[in-house]
Amino acid sequence: MGGNTLGFVDILFKCVQLGQGSGGVGTPCKDDLAASIPGRLTKVSREYNQMLATLHERAPHAKILAVGYPTVIPKDTSKCRYNDLQQFASITRGDLDWLRQDVLEPLNKAIEKSAGAHNAASFIDLYDSSQNHSVCDAGKWVEGIMDHNYRPALVHPNANGHRNAADHVASAILNAIAPN
Repeated sequence: MGGNTLGFVDILFKCVQLGQGSGGVGTPCKDDLAASIPGRLTKVSREYNQMLATLHERAPHAKILAVGYPTVIPKDTSKCRYNDLQQFASITRGDLDWLRQDVLEPLNKAIEKSAGAHNAASFIDLYDSSQNHSVCDAGKWVEGIMDHNYRPALVHPNANGHRNAADHVASAILNAIAPN
């Protein structure tokens, strides 16, 4: 629920395809896909709300933790190298900016808004704590298309990214079960 509902992997690979031969210039992915993103985000919100409502219905006393996504793309995309498989392959910097601002950040906002609409749900923000640890940063917590051994990673957290998420989730669990 979230990135999969949005179709992020499909978007990512379409951006790789569209960026090939661009020399890293322009926004071929944005130009092709931007019109579909609002509908995709609406679908994420609708399905996330349905999921949270169902969870609350089936476990009315449960405390639900909705975990957001970490920083995947840096604010300064000049850190990202075009045609580097350990980063974003052939996705242009312009498309990386678009993906960050118009796809990934709104995805986190949609999840946060859904969690905020349900009294039993809390949002865990991984985005802020993972700044400067994007795919294009030296101390990255998220791998690129391929990891450092050129194994498929498909833009997923590495051990450091999972450690950051675990720390935040553990803290949220302890806060949720602490007596008031």
